[in-house]
Amino acid sequence: MAPDGAAHSGAPGTIATRLNGTDDKPDSGERPLADVAVIEVADLRKSYGELVALDDVSFSVRRGEIFGLLGPNGAGKTTAVECIQGLRPFDEGRVRVVDLDPQTQADELRLRIGCQLQQSALPDNIRVGEALQMFASLCEAPVDWRRLVTDWGLEEKRDARFHSLSGGQKQRLFVALALVNDPEVVFLDEMTTGLDPAARRVAWQLVEDLRARGTTVVLVTHFMDEAERLCDHLAIMERGRVIAVDTPSGLVARHGGGRRAVFSCERDTDLGFLRDVAGVRDVLWTGRRVEVPGDGRHVARVAAALVANGVNADDFRVEQPSLEDVFLQLTGHGLEE
Repeated sequence: MAPDGAAHSGAPGTIATRLNGTDDKPDSGERPLADVAVIEVADLRKSYGELVALDDVSFSVRRGEIFGLLGPNGAGKTTAVECIQGLRPFDEGRVRVVDLDPQTQADELRLRIGCQLQQSALPDNIRVGEALQMFASLCEAPVDWRRLVTDWGLEEKRDARFHSLSGGQKQRLFVALALVNDPEVVFLDEMTTGLDPAARRVAWQLVEDLRARGTTVVLVTHFMDEAERLCDHLAIMERGRVIAVDTPSGLVARHGGGRRAVFSCERDTDLGFLRDVAGVRDVLWTGRRVEVPGDGRHVARVAAALVANGVNADDFRVEQPSLEDVFLQLTGHGLEE
């Protein structure tokens, strides 16, 4: 049995065929596997007294994708994934994971998923290699735990005791433990918290490798760059609700406000003529910085208008909207607020 709060291990029944590439035909003769939802969440609600932690949360996750839950601390991301995994009961709604009900089939479900939780623990004196070997011994068909030691940069700590590890090393160990049973779906909750920039990049590549092998990944994060780099689809959460779901590029296209022409200019310069340029929505000043949002096609026209009106804008550039712009647009605040 896995230590409380640590990764859960087990044996997926058909993972060998999936990883060997023999499970690549449509499961019904109509839809490719990538279109099959392996996680379906509908109208999920969870309350603690008067505090509503999850309010009608709905989304689906397709097989073989990286699906992100993005939001600030307290948005309900961790509560949602704990309900989905059967680690926490919920009040209302419907959840299916690999066609199992986490409330009534939790034991069976844990044989087919892996999870690295935000709050995890192991005995202080257990060694890194011992922990991985122990978890592997509980699985019917584990991966080579020694490979996980290498993949997650723990070679030098293989004989180190848990209590001696840094926060980042513990985080890497918990991710490795979540993968011992070669899960169909793996849940990673703030997996790069405590990692230095170089280690974060390595972790990102390993997650992309998991997707390439056909593993479905649910990634809980509050890092914009991580979500934008890794996720095929994203659900943005705010105060227990899902407020938008799409691909990162789809979210940016719908909510990012479009491309902006940006340049610097003396504050007393008359730029009123830019409001008459086709496609321009506004002219916004922040000190000497000028932003001109519009329909995207307006950028070249703005540059031409500046030249025609004798305005020197040597630092003229085009800025693309980002996920941070989307989040600000949807919530009115940043992730850290």
